[in-house]
Amino acid sequence: MAPASPEGLKVIILGGGISGLTTALALTKFAPQGQVPKIEIYEIRPELATIGGAVNLTPNALRMLDHLGALPIMKERHYGRTIDYLEVFDVYSGKLAESSFSGPDGKGIGNPPYKALRITRGDALKAVIAAVEEHENITITCGKRTVKIDETADNVTLTFEDGGSATADLLMGCDGIHSVTRLKHVEPERKAVYSGVSNAFGFAPIEPDFKVHFECTAINFARRGMLLTSFFNPEGDAVYVGGLMQVEDVGSRDGWKSVGADAEKTREQLLERFGDAKIPCIVPLIKKATDFFLWPVFTLSKDGKWSTDRVMLLGDAAHAMPPQGESTGIVFEDTVLFSRCLTRWIEKGKPNTMREPFEAYEKLRKHRIATAFDESKNVVSTVSDAGWLGHTIKTYVVPWFLWFTRSYREKHFIEDVTTVDIDY
Repeated sequence: MAPASPEGLKVIILGGGISGLTTALALTKFAPQGQVPKIEIYEIRPELATIGGAVNLTPNALRMLDHLGALPIMKERHYGRTIDYLEVFDVYSGKLAESSFSGPDGKGIGNPPYKALRITRGDALKAVIAAVEEHENITITCGKRTVKIDETADNVTLTFEDGGSATADLLMGCDGIHSVTRLKHVEPERKAVYSGVSNAFGFAPIEPDFKVHFECTAINFARRGMLLTSFFNPEGDAVYVGGLMQVEDVGSRDGWKSVGADAEKTREQLLERFGDAKIPCIVPLIKKATDFFLWPVFTLSKDGKWSTDRVMLLGDAAHAMPPQGESTGIVFEDTVLFSRCLTRWIEKGKPNTMREPFEAYEKLRKHRIATAFDESKNVVSTVSDAGWLGHTIKTYVVPWFLWFTRSYREKHFIEDVTTVDIDY
């Protein structure tokens, strides 16, 4: 357990999701000896939200979670389902390709080796919350809506809707795509834009004799979208069903909430798009799935401002992009690399101002984010509606692309950002 130190920085984190919580863990883990920060996390919701779809945690993401203390909790609680390889199918003709996480000896990728883990967002967050609760220097307060952010040369002060306030040396904006930190302070004009695609997801309970076409997790391409089907727990008694597809913009966040909550309409959309699949289990899985929800995918412009003198944006608050297979891992990389840059600045005696570690982090990170952003644009085009010819071309391009990018992906999976040279 890390106690708070009177010599450590005082840090406020806006956002109690996976980004904010892992940032708190990383700032604590990498803090210099005797200078553990006092961290206050403020979340706008009345309680931390342990709901959502299922995500794929790649080997590099698991390596970071292990380092931060959350992966052992996931294992102890039997959260998630280990993925040896991801399979890719055309719903009309069958299997196209696969992408392996097993490594050369079947044990995983890297040293020590890790495979991948398909886990619900809720279970992932529960494990991270449990890891946070082991540190007395971190506190979480829910139901706090920020209405004003004031920054001086010496500190940052947040004013809340209930009349309260909080002041710290550093503010971390980990409050997602519609970040209050960004919209009220760092770059108000940089607003989220609807990507043109939405994710419809639910969970389908299955019987022991129900036959699926995949070993653990599968991406299934159709002419009008992509359907992810995956186990997400050790029991294998349910399948996560998530459709990424082109959906017309409804024009407002309230409108999306209304549309997203209509589970049966969402199911109808999926059946309309994937109902002609030749793979036998696709339609039954869509029909079996419960609690369908439609979630619009918003993005930010590729280039933007991430920081001021005492405020830094991380994760979707800084660089939200369409899902490209590693979105959650990218957030973990943000938290670890920023924490290491900040720690290095403290170890050097805090020369100049806090801008120095901010600039070191952005120099280290912006190229990687730009590359990931370009990759995410390919996802949008791949899941957008296509005719027969366009889809046929896709069935040839996807296997080639997986083969061509294999070494790049594995190199990234092996990388350990907890030890990589940060050049600062």
